Amino acid sequence: MRYVSTRNTAKTYDFKDVFIKGLADDGGLFIPSSLPKYSEKEIQELKSLNYSDLAKKIIFPFIGNFMDKNELSKIIDKSYSVFRRENVIDFIKIGDRSVLELFHGPTLAFKDVAMQLLGNFYEFYLSKQNKKINIVVATSGDTGAAAIDAIKGKENLNIFVLHPDNRVSSVQRKIMTTGKYKNVFNIAIKGNFDDCQNLVKSMFSDTKFSQDINMSGVNSINWARIIAQCVYYFYSYYLIEDHTKPTNFSVPTGNFGDVYAGYLAKKMGLPINKLIVATNQNDILHRAISNGNYEAETVSETISPSMDIQIASNFERLIFDLNDKNSEQTSKDMMKIKEEGKYSIDKEKLNLINQDFLSARMSETETLDIIRSVYEEFNIVLDPHTAIGYGAFDKHDLNGNNNIVLATAHPCKFPDAIQSAINIKAELPNELQFILNEKENYDILENNIEKVKEHIKERSK
Repeated sequence: MRYVSTRNTAKTYDFKDVFIKGLADDGGLFIPSSLPKYSEKEIQELKSLNYSDLAKKIIFPFIGNFMDKNELSKIIDKSYSVFRRENVIDFIKIGDRSVLELFHGPTLAFKDVAMQLLGNFYEFYLSKQNKKINIVVATSGDTGAAAIDAIKGKENLNIFVLHPDNRVSSVQRKIMTTGKYKNVFNIAIKGNFDDCQNLVKSMFSDTKFSQDINMSGVNSINWARIIAQCVYYFYSYYLIEDHTKPTNFSVPTGNFGDVYAGYLAKKMGLPINKLIVATNQNDILHRAISNGNYEAETVSETISPSMDIQIASNFERLIFDLNDKNSEQTSKDMMKIKEEGKYSIDKEKLNLINQDFLSARMSETETLDIIRSVYEEFNIVLDPHTAIGYGAFDKHDLNGNNNIVLATAHPCKFPDAIQSAINIKAELPNELQFILNEKENYDILENNIEKVKEHIKERSK
């Protein structure tokens, strides 16, 4: 399989380039030049597979000659052996909705599902190379922790994690910053997540800097994460009892990566009806999908910090599709967003979006109310992001369908929100209790690209 950039389809890449680079040199996102398509019969034939074997089947067509089937099989088995569930996820019923629990990995968030795989991909790649790679990643909370756990202690790999200072929960921060690994560097940036993300993008765009430190990235724009996340859409579909009804997924969404993985699954043949983009009050994606107004506003600090984002990086892949894979037009659109902070989606393109996507916005009060009502009725605690995904179904008339909510994080990562909603202390699992009293290790830097680059370069040797 060959890949192209959303901003230049003339040049093609193999999976190794796509994985290691993360972001194309022209600033675009990588996308396959063609997709594997599954017939209805082939979809059904995958039903009997356990999670790991399904992952092997779905992922292999995307990786080309990066590794053979046997090597991929070993890496997937290794990656998912660290999860607390035999088949990686749990699938439970809460009222008229099914909830796909994706937080049974080592850092209690859905990011683990892809990140454990990426960590072992890097290890495999570097075992055949005489070089060191420096991973630089921005996080709104969960990505950083998952990336650190996947990379910690690995040979010839450093990881630099940028998080917005005082804008992640204390538990999210401690999971990142209490480790003692020499190849892990945490940086708190005085700003919001978009500032962190912009710093990372600027470093990638600085060809000399990125080449000097042999830079790589594991944010949700990395295609390897998308294909790994695509798997659980297939797997959860097979757990549905009645396939005569349409199947919808509600996805708590900040950077558009997780919901894009569902869109990819649909394009590959999985019979998904609608994907609901569920947002908090930082609702740029809701405004884009509901009325065509993609315009950045000031980021608000909320009880669902992983969604406190105004620039959804993965949305570029959808824009590329809307432009009928015209990279020149996509490049112009992205430049307009960069310069003006907005992008207007015309009626024709909006109709195309709404064939696949719906959206919903949840206020802080609504989110707390959902946590409270679900707990009172079902004795189950939802984290704030999952609560938004759960409540999003109430904004649309999809009753009688197979409605699946992606539960993206363990509630213990957001103790203040849980306390506020139901007056209960959300406890960490026993294996993570130790982080509460551990010394944290991170540096605080100004939102200044030159200072951040200097800081990273000094430690990247």
